[in-house]
Amino acid sequence: MDILHLVDRLEELFNQSRPIPLTRSVLVDEDRFLEIIDQMRISVPEEVKKAQNVASQKDRILAQAQEEANRTISLAQQKGEDLVTRDSIVMAGQSRAEQIMDQGRADVEVIRQEADEYVIETLEALESELTSMLNQARNGIAKLNAERDRDVKQVVLKSAEDELDK
Repeated sequence: MDILHLVDRLEELFNQSRPIPLTRSVLVDEDRFLEIIDQMRISVPEEVKKAQNVASQKDRILAQAQEEANRTISLAQQKGEDLVTRDSIVMAGQSRAEQIMDQGRADVEVIRQEADEYVIETLEALESELTSMLNQARNGIAKLNAERDRDVKQVVLKSAEDELDK
């Protein structure tokens, strides 16, 4: 039985009691009064047990809530550390990628310069050979022209001598 209900019954018994004139006392039905007190004695331990159960449940729920909060905080911290680590790894990877790209660009530029130098050297060597061949061709043409002119002069002289001899 609910303890508050028993208190209400006790109050009702008091309100129904007859007052003793010229005093603040009342006449109470002793049997009903003792019956309510007995029921209260029985109810109080039940109410105390319920209160103790509620208190222990409260403590257990608070402990579980604290444990869950600690676990959630721990997971959040771990996740935060993972994100920071992952972010650091990504940043390091991006930095390394930029270094590799910069080195690649520098290597390409060096190779381009070396290729340009090789082409220039090869073209200069070809020009030198072609100039030499051109000079040889010109010298050959000049020599042949000189020999032809000499031969023509000899033929003209011989012809003029033959004409004179005649």
